[in-house]
Amino acid sequence: MARPHGYEHLAPLFVERDALADDHPHRARLRDELISGYRPVARHIAHRFGYRGVPADDLEQVASVGLILAVDRFEADRGVDFLSYAVPTITGEILRYLRDRSTAIRVPRRLRDLQAAIYDAAAELGQRLGRAPRPSEIAAELQVDVELVLQGLAAQGAAHCSSLDEPAEDEGGRPGDRMRFGGGLGWIEPRFDLIEQRAALLPLLARLSERDRTILALRFFEGLTQSEIGQRVGISQMHVSRVLSRTLLRLRAELARD
Repeated sequence: MARPHGYEHLAPLFVERDALADDHPHRARLRDELISGYRPVARHIAHRFGYRGVPADDLEQVASVGLILAVDRFEADRGVDFLSYAVPTITGEILRYLRDRSTAIRVPRRLRDLQAAIYDAAAELGQRLGRAPRPSEIAAELQVDVELVLQGLAAQGAAHCSSLDEPAEDEGGRPGDRMRFGGGLGWIEPRFDLIEQRAALLPLLARLSERDRTILALRFFEGLTQSEIGQRVGISQMHVSRVLSRTLLRLRAELARD
């Protein structure tokens, strides 16, 4: 006697559908009921492949396509239970999707198999314990070393490449203001331009008279006022102002020309 699986009430719908002509309007209604009724099966199979680093919504969509194909192709008069036909069909559709998608980072088969075993064991323990199981409990269930379980958990999502448009995380692990691509690039040091400008100014400053160089140094390096510079150099504050204006104008013109 077949073990009950909770979908026995849907089996008569296949018989009813197959008894109708292909163009009968009720066939579409029965098809929708069958797809809707068996959708939890497709969702469950999709979740079994969640360790592959593919978004769950994408897997569920592919599983739904496999379910639709199984419903459309199933022939009830063969005397085979629908689930025995649908499960391989849905699984095969997901495997083809994963194969065609081919992730950029290839996870070793040993880790993929380990992740699948961990996922199944965690689901079983979660139902049994009523909470998320600890790695040590999963290891005991699989009869493997806990370090192996931790390794498999650490590799979860390893095949998934993050989008460059995702926000980059700050030091606290929270999404920051910059995108991941911008966050991976180095900052442009604003003082780099000053190094280039100072290198260009050195030969120009060497052409100035000693008094003009002294006035520039007192004003822009020591921060003296024009009056203080005048007292230091022995000229009026007005004369200092004219020297600064003339010298700066000359330097800007020569920098622009270079």
